[in-house]
Amino acid sequence: MISRRDFLQAAVAASAVYGASGIGNWAKLAAQQALGQDQLLQFETFGNVTLIHITDIHGQLKPIWFREPEINLGVGAATGKPPHVTGEDFLKMFDITPGTPEAYALSHVDFVSLARGYGRMGGLDRVATVLNAIRADRPEALLLDGGDTWHGSYTCLKTNAQDMVNVMNRLKPDAMTSHWEFTLGIDRVNEIVEGLDFPFLGANIFDAEWDEPAYEPYQMFERGGAQIAVIGQAFPYMPIANPGWMFPGLSFGVREERMAAVVAEVREAGADLVVVLSHNGFDTDRQMAARVPGIDVILTGHTHDALPEPVLVGQTLLIASGSNGKFVTRLDLDVQGGQVLGFRHKLIPIFSDVIAPDPEVAALIDAERAPYKADLEEVLGTTDSLLYRRGNFNGTWDDLICNALIEEREADIALSPGFRWGPSLVPGDPITREDVFNVTSMSYPNAYRSEMSGEMLHVILEDVADNLFNPDPYYQQGGDMVRVGGMGYHIDVSKPQGSRITNMTLLKTGEAIDPARTYVVSGWASVNEGTEGPPIWDVVEAYIRRKGTVSVDPNMSVQVTGA
Repeated sequence: MISRRDFLQAAVAASAVYGASGIGNWAKLAAQQALGQDQLLQFETFGNVTLIHITDIHGQLKPIWFREPEINLGVGAATGKPPHVTGEDFLKMFDITPGTPEAYALSHVDFVSLARGYGRMGGLDRVATVLNAIRADRPEALLLDGGDTWHGSYTCLKTNAQDMVNVMNRLKPDAMTSHWEFTLGIDRVNEIVEGLDFPFLGANIFDAEWDEPAYEPYQMFERGGAQIAVIGQAFPYMPIANPGWMFPGLSFGVREERMAAVVAEVREAGADLVVVLSHNGFDTDRQMAARVPGIDVILTGHTHDALPEPVLVGQTLLIASGSNGKFVTRLDLDVQGGQVLGFRHKLIPIFSDVIAPDPEVAALIDAERAPYKADLEEVLGTTDSLLYRRGNFNGTWDDLICNALIEEREADIALSPGFRWGPSLVPGDPITREDVFNVTSMSYPNAYRSEMSGEMLHVILEDVADNLFNPDPYYQQGGDMVRVGGMGYHIDVSKPQGSRITNMTLLKTGEAIDPARTYVVSGWASVNEGTEGPPIWDVVEAYIRRKGTVSVDPNMSVQVTGA
């Protein structure tokens, strides 16, 4: 008798061959040299349950450019596995033809020319159109938001996230989980949560004093005759990656044993389908899927991965739906007697020039932005370079930010955090104030200027590197590698903590960084309370205005081995 795992594996393979997941459909569209809304939304309705997933919107209400990473290294058991395959290797792995719409949406290859051909992506008014179409076909579909929603833009900062709350309420999610939401501060989070029409889930968020759940761990839904448990898993490392003083009294963590207990609880309560709505990050979710039995689907977020096919771990489907509103995932499942008997999956690309905006949501978005229109649209300068953030090491937006910190703050070395959020700009684009805030907007933006010893700089780099390259995913606690300006180094990602970083060099002199010497360092987004300095967006704006046209040279200062 075929096992359930073999059955699901066969379904994944069939999905790729027959285009049920969307890749086959996209390939046909590419062959026709045409894109149309009807084709993008085409789906063979299947089974009795539909899940819709969107995650990591980061405050982006309007269509944007967003270049996928050129480098996304995996370590340990994740080496060479999706999502740690990029560029031409990614296209080959998923049988995607270069130059096609899916190649543009899913990889960095030839990004600039394809961006000019296929246009911007995303926009929550276009997302609304997709949701309307899915709900018309499957009225009982569940819309699940993976978090990092109330953060990341000028208007989100100025309205204390009310713009995103209002627009998302109009989209009518059935549940959400969280990460950057907590950087609004605990009082603001709780104020918003109390007014939501849907649950804010976090099985792994506890009241630290009483050691009891701080938010609802899960929600049960009845859809298509099946009982569906949706378990929330918030970002586990909030007090490490973000300022703990903004949400005192809360503790987080992966809490694998807690997840296992909640899965058992919902199964005992009659759940036919167990869905984890997660902000763990893909590798952490992959490990959790392998170690916690009874999870049918993990809708994964945080690492911004967009995969055109599900990844099967044991009997668990991992679904990655990208970021910034670029994609919406539709997952149809045949759920009978507590088992998943089959599925259909499609990662729907939100090509903003192809998908018509929903008029009501478009009007709502424009109304939210109207009070700030002049500030949003003010042009500060122009870029001659492709500006992007994604990638384990170098991102030209952060190179620009580091250059601004060095020049405007008169520093030897600059540090910019390895954030994944932030849209791209293509060469020739004007740089508006909105563009700057899209890559800097946050609630602890102060650009500090201090002295650090060479030894301290080494410790910082080693610590951040271990957050990214520890072979145990449960210890991968942050984003990408801290970006460094004015300094080069060599990293061997295969080494243990403390011995990955060597050959640290001060670029302006070519001299080796002296562990005993102090250097003037400027950076931003310190998690320490009371950090002083101007907000980073003021520093970057002053730099761009002074330059007029910015150009960022290729950054060759980081040498990587061991991958």
